[in-house]
Amino acid sequence: MDYQQMIRDMSPDVYARLKRAVELGKWPDGSALTAQQRENALQAVIAWDALHLQEGERVGFIDRGPKAGDSCDDTTLSTLKWLQEGESP
Repeated sequence: MDYQQMIRDMSPDVYARLKRAVELGKWPDGSALTAQQRENALQAVIAWDALHLQEGERVGFIDRGPKAGDSCDDTTLSTLKWLQEGESP
């Protein structure tokens, strides 16, 4: 079985266990993941996400869309004015 087939056939339960192991840095039995195991498990989680989840549900997704009420877009703010020493606003 090749890697892609293994990812396609991975059950949601196995996916959840791998994801939890990456989060905690240890397997369900309490033994620590090696750096290589953590890397492999994270790659499998990312690959499974890409096949089974919408973009916004995937590991590492950051919503960079516009936010309602973002003060950076407020055009009613006054312009910055530098004051000279002793000058009042």
